[in-house]
Amino acid sequence: MSLTKKKIGSMILPALVMSLVAGNAAAADPGEFGGREPLAPSSEHSSGFRGKLHDWNVVVGAGAVYGPKFEGSKDFEVMPVPFISASFFNDYVHIGPTGLLVDIYKVENFKISAKGGMEFGRDEDDSDHLKGLGDIDSGAKIGGVISYELGPIELSAGIDKIIGGSDGVIGTFGAEYSHMVGQFIFSAGASATWADKNYMKSYFGVTPLQSARSGLEVYDAGAGFRRIDLTASVTYLASEHWFVRGQAELGILTGDARNSPVVQKETQPSVMMFVGYKF
Repeated sequence: MSLTKKKIGSMILPALVMSLVAGNAAAADPGEFGGREPLAPSSEHSSGFRGKLHDWNVVVGAGAVYGPKFEGSKDFEVMPVPFISASFFNDYVHIGPTGLLVDIYKVENFKISAKGGMEFGRDEDDSDHLKGLGDIDSGAKIGGVISYELGPIELSAGIDKIIGGSDGVIGTFGAEYSHMVGQFIFSAGASATWADKNYMKSYFGVTPLQSARSGLEVYDAGAGFRRIDLTASVTYLASEHWFVRGQAELGILTGDARNSPVVQKETQPSVMMFVGYKF
């Protein structure tokens, strides 16, 4: 399976979509940035299908990502990526390419949310290096996230249970800083991801049978912190509706993931560019 279907859904788009939703909600009207007067509301915003999209805070767009073929790969590829997201019911429900996020409790800067989506697994056809390891099936993913805004900094902690596929559990802890200058939003963040033994065995372990088929040495991967991610992005608000976003990410595999024979390179950089339209 290609980077588009596997890696984009599980690693890149969640942060992108949620940051766009949060950024647009916080900014209110991109037309106000840079000291310009906001555009006057048109009849399209007050009624009809376009008006409903505006009320729901719908974002559509497309872009491209350059990143590893699989987690731990030394080879990279470029993939086109379309996306769409929507936020409605007073900004309590968010739908994006990776699933559903529902805010179940909000008070001042503190929020608890439930989420559901898909874990897209991995195919051995993604790379010659994976031949003989077999496929990791896709699975449903359910979980929750707690976040707290401390001025321009957002702290978050989340957990996901994968039903099917690796049948694993993943926990993520992170912080992100955002700052607006004129029509630009600059963001930087860091996060650490923990995974249980089921997940680690599926993606980084090598059984005796897999070893015989692939030529990789037998490896028993245990639970622990799997990777650290550092991200930086710039979003340009070109008008009331149009924006351009560029993002760079550096993933660093840690613990048993880093030492796995499945992994060819422990540093996992990626870059992406998106153009979007907010109704």
